[in-house]
Order: sequence, then C-alpha cells, then structure tokens
Amino acid sequence: MKSFFNIFIYLFLFFSLSLSSQTDTIFDSNKKSTVKRVIIGIPQKTVKKPMSLEIGNNNGFKKAYENKKKKDAKKKKEDDLKDKGILSEAKISEERFLKSWKKINAPFPKIDQDLGSFRTQSESVRIICRDFQYPDGDRVTITINDIPVIRNVTLYNSYQSFDLPLQVGINKIAFIALNQGTSGPNTAGFTVFDDAGNVISSNEWNLATGAKATVIIAKDK
Repeated sequence: MKSFFNIFIYLFLFFSLSLSSQTDTIFDSNKKSTVKRVIIGIPQKTVKKPMSLEIGNNNGFKKAYENKKKKDAKKKKEDDLKDKGILSEAKISEERFLKSWKKINAPFPKIDQDLGSFRTQSESVRIICRDFQYPDGDRVTITINDIPVIRNVTLYNSYQSFDLPLQVGINKIAFIALNQGTSGPNTAGFTVFDDAGNVISSNEWNLATGAKATVIIAKDK
C-alpha cells in the first residue's frame, strides 16, 4: 500500500511538472507572437538624370554674332544706296576730303614771272631769299644767262645768301622752281643788293614746278 502511494505521488509530480512546462511554453509562444516587427524605412534620394549638357555662359558668342549681323546689315544698306546712286554719309565725307585735297594740291599754271630790269656798276650782286610762307620743302636752281650757278637749293624760313659775279652787259638771273613743296606753289621772297649794300630789287615769286622768275641786271662798263 505504501509503495502504491509513493508511485502515485511520483506520477502526480511528473504530470504537474509536464503541465507547468507546457503552460510556460504556450505562454512564451503567445508572448512571442504578440511582439510586432518594426521596420524603419530610409527614404531613398531621387537622383535626376541630366537630359543634356547645358552651357549657360554663351553671352559672348551671342553678342559677337549680333554685332556681326548689324555690321553686315549696315554694309548691305550702304552698298544698296551706292547701287542706287545715293551716297552714304561716309562716302560724302570721303568725297569732300578728296575734293579739298585736290584743291590744295591742284597743279598751278606754269607761268614765268618777270621781276623787272635794273642797271648797276657793281662787279657782283648778293641775293638773299627765303620761303616767306610756311616752309614746306620748296627747292630752286639759280641760273645766270641760262647757266646754273646755284643748284637745288631748299628754301627755309630764314634767309640764305648767295654772291653772284656780273659780266658787262645783260645778266639774266633766273630762279627755276624744281617743285611746289608739300602744299604748292613754290614761294619765296628775295632781295638783290649791289656790292655796296644798296638794294637793287626786292620781290616775291609764286611758281608752279618748272616755271621761273627772272630779274635782269644790266652792268655798265
């Protein structure tokens, strides 16, 4: 009887422990099933795909192109006016300049000048001459009776002096203009003195290239 009782106690304890173990397992299982899974989502950054390569700094090319178009349009307009016989403003200015230039540098008529005839008993004369206007490179050759005695003299603002011997009779002294300088005509003022320092003649010439101014001095015996 006592052994039966002990077996009963062991079986009771065994079933009690088994039931307790199953209860804990079920509780733990239910507990685990109540836990919610939380997923933290990290938002993805949207990357914009470029459609094309853009160059924003194109103002220089744009302005250059516009300036070229304006220049071409202006030239075409001037060409059209020229074709119609209408002068543009630039063409009018050019024509005026050319007209003034031609007027200043127009060839003067080649006219010789007679500066008079004089008598003297001097053995020689002294001639001083200069460019009485703005010095522009006027050049002359001096002759006596068609023989060159002073060649290729450039006239300046200051006087230059030349002593010329005289022969008995007629002495034809000529000043031949070799050029007209840069503004024309060939201009000079001169004075002729005898060997005593007295003035025989004083005059001016205005000559075209190749023209001559002549003064005649007759020397007595």
